[in-house]
Amino acid sequence: MTAGNATPGTVRPLIGITGRRFRLGLVSGLDQRYGHLFADAFMSDFSDRIASAGGVPVNLPYDADPEALCHWLAGVVVTGGQDVHPACWGGDLSVVGEVDPRDDPMVHDPDRDAYEIALVHAALAGGIPVLGVCRGLQILNVALGGTLIADLPPGSVEHLSGSGPITDGADDHKVTFTPGSIAERLFGASAVTNSWHHQAVDRCGTGLVVTGRTADGVVEAVELPGSAVLGVQWHPEWMEREDPTLDWIVAEGNRRT
Repeated sequence: MTAGNATPGTVRPLIGITGRRFRLGLVSGLDQRYGHLFADAFMSDFSDRIASAGGVPVNLPYDADPEALCHWLAGVVVTGGQDVHPACWGGDLSVVGEVDPRDDPMVHDPDRDAYEIALVHAALAGGIPVLGVCRGLQILNVALGGTLIADLPPGSVEHLSGSGPITDGADDHKVTFTPGSIAERLFGASAVTNSWHHQAVDRCGTGLVVTGRTADGVVEAVELPGSAVLGVQWHPEWMEREDPTLDWIVAEGNRRT
């Protein structure tokens, strides 16, 4: 894939980044004449890391048609956020409240789910590299027909870190990777990572394989063998120590430009 008439290898890869949508009235200090309007929000840490790795970050609102986008994008990052709606994977619907996700960006957002699932399908159909981050790993799994653990029970590893500062993770949150996997190639046999999730992969979607787990067996990395598709349950955009995950999606995107 090339952009316009560009010669392969001469342009920086366009890497799409998903986000969320909320009502502007949630912004403290904003002129409330605009409070009823909507805004799209994207974590700038992704843009920073992707640009530093040589890619061109492209923020993707829900209105950006996935199939049209995939004629131009060289890679897709599905980012973290709220839980995936249980209707997408056969979960317990009784946990779903009635709060509008535009009024609380942490509640289930069916529009976001539908958009990101469609984006994953379009990217996979076009052979475009995909990176799923935290919720994004779960979206990748659900898009391929997998299921989730709705709420991880307490165990020997702390997965939902407290309200303290963002860190690189506690020493007990050590992820061990499968030999020969993308993750093992990037990190070696294991890595300590951060962790902010209470849900996790239960049954893998079609074709996905688990390539990283913590000591308690919780899935922390998945891949689609033979494809440039990787899901990680941690947040590489917030890791202070070297984390090559976002460099990987840019490098894979470079192969397509």
